[in-house]
Amino acid sequence: MDLHAEWMKCTFENPDVLDRIPKGAALVILPEDDKELYEENYRVLEENRKKGIPVFVVTMRMPKPQISNIEIIAA
Repeated sequence: MDLHAEWMKCTFENPDVLDRIPKGAALVILPEDDKELYEENYRVLEENRKKGIPVFVVTMRMPKPQISNIEIIAA
């Protein structure tokens, strides 16, 4: 989910990226720093290619967790 949120943030900041995605293409995100997820998503990429489905591949790093400084005080 974090990668998806980061991708959405990227597209909001750079909407022209969406013009580069072929119509009907599957979006596959390959995380550079999560080997297991990379391998799983790569399998999805290959499955789509075998089926003749265009694939748009994005590589990115997992976003760093944001640490909130909200303090919950019970009354």
